[in-house]
Amino acid sequence: MATRSRLTYRHPQPGRDYWVQDDFLPNAEQVSRRCYARTEWELGAPHAPMPWPGRRAPQALLPDELERVDAWVREVTGARRLWIERAPDGKTLNHNYAQLVGMDESGARPHTDSRLLCRFAAVIYLTPQPDPDAGTAFYRLRYPDGALGGNLCGPPHANLREALGVKALPPEAWVEDVRIENRFNRIVLYRADMVHSACGYFGFEHADKRLTAVFFWMA
Repeated sequence: MATRSRLTYRHPQPGRDYWVQDDFLPNAEQVSRRCYARTEWELGAPHAPMPWPGRRAPQALLPDELERVDAWVREVTGARRLWIERAPDGKTLNHNYAQLVGMDESGARPHTDSRLLCRFAAVIYLTPQPDPDAGTAFYRLRYPDGALGGNLCGPPHANLREALGVKALPPEAWVEDVRIENRFNRIVLYRADMVHSACGYFGFEHADKRLTAVFFWMA
């Protein structure tokens, strides 16, 4: 099978491939209330033909709050500089966006972020009483014969579509490898080229849905 050689595997390790910090924002309750109170949202799947789910809104964190995130990322990764990359068509990843997704709007969607636009990605969980199982997970490929494959999208491929030669794979093509629980005011930072996804969503009413702030950097 051609795709067997296109993804390499390395077991996700904390402090090397991902980093977790609890009680991250000193004003997390204020940030959560502010984001839930947003009235203007961009719509994603299933409401609009977009690759991302639910709804989102820019500027989740204020400049001083965002600087706290950047400083922590530089500290734990050793990166001297972080920046937001811009694609040739002028588009960027949705850095510092609030994302709100309910149980009936999506499920796990294992993917990698574009290596051309992003080296690290992060999420801050902002639902005060979340479903712990609806955190973030890392996945590895599973072949039809049950053999396990890789989880890293390396050069020369920019994303999974290029590496695997298909637009998407069915959910059963992936197996969960490591799961990080959803806890209020927890930040999770991870390599963007490692297959990952929100491992679930919750809530049906606006105020109960899974709320996060998401970030993407080159470094």
